[in-house]
Amino acid sequence: MAPTHVLRCCQRGLAWIPVIFIALVVCWSYYAYVVELCIFTIPSIGEQIIYLIFFHLFFIMFVWSYWKTIFSKPANPSKEFCLPKADKERYEKEERPESQQEILWRAATSLPLYTRTGAGAIRYCDRCQVIKPDRCHHCSACDMCVLKMDHHCPWVNNCVGFSNYKFFILFLAYSLVYCLFIAATVLQYFIKFWTNELPDTQAKFHVLFLFFVAAMFCISILSLFSYHLWLVGKNRSTIEAFRAPVFRTGSDKNGFSLGFRKNIVQVFGDQKKYWLLPIFTSQGDGLTFPTRLVNADLEQGAGTLHPEPNKSAADIPVSPLSDSQNRLLSNDQHANNFEDHLANNTLKSAESQTITIAMESES
Repeated sequence: MAPTHVLRCCQRGLAWIPVIFIALVVCWSYYAYVVELCIFTIPSIGEQIIYLIFFHLFFIMFVWSYWKTIFSKPANPSKEFCLPKADKERYEKEERPESQQEILWRAATSLPLYTRTGAGAIRYCDRCQVIKPDRCHHCSACDMCVLKMDHHCPWVNNCVGFSNYKFFILFLAYSLVYCLFIAATVLQYFIKFWTNELPDTQAKFHVLFLFFVAAMFCISILSLFSYHLWLVGKNRSTIEAFRAPVFRTGSDKNGFSLGFRKNIVQVFGDQKKYWLLPIFTSQGDGLTFPTRLVNADLEQGAGTLHPEPNKSAADIPVSPLSDSQNRLLSNDQHANNFEDHLANNTLKSAESQTITIAMESES
């Protein structure tokens, strides 16, 4: 027991090494830019002031979003997704997978679940002993189930998921802007030091190295940031991009996509004035998500859990839609209702005209 506990503590301590490395690089970049470049190298006071104002703006937003990404606790499934004590004991005693699935199906009837395993079974985490909500996955590094898990990032020593995905995107954005600003403003002095137009001083090493580091991070961050922007536009997580979620009708990589605008709003929220601030504004509760198949499911009595063929659909009650589902789908449903109403009125008008013409011809 003791060696295992010590090993786990060592692993947790070592996991902070990438974060400490990033923190040291950022602290050095602050010193190199503010002191060695702006104070000791740039001769113009006006240029110093302008550079320092924008540098500190980008620096504050970068550190703020990085801090929020690191220290936002991953969201976990609520108690309603835990098996009742009696079902849990029966599940653990059962040895046949079919009987275990029957217990899970019965326990999941009142839960808003749309996704399944590849074999069509209920997604259940034996480690956390919970029925997994849609888009929830178990993180082996955090040793917990994380709502809308995207990936575990060693550079923030945290799991990126529903609770901090917006912060992670802003962290990438502001780190890219931070590095681009440093590289752009240092470039002219980098060239002057490189061509010996400026005398060799202590600042030369810092300026030259600062440009190389900023350019290197720009390249790596740009590719990662572009990829995650693409994921946001498609409303996919990194896990879903590699393994499409499985619905009642089969796997569908675009199953959670509601259109580009609604996909963006689901991550960043309704109010655009908060989009660039590392403040939590994501829509929903992380437990339920609207899907492209919700409207079709409602027409077919879906929103229900569809069990294996040997189970009766009458045994499975309808699962309620969440508030986030109703809010995001309200516009589409109102549009469909309006079209149906217009079509019915047109049909009634045509029928009344036909009856009038027929009566006139008979008279």
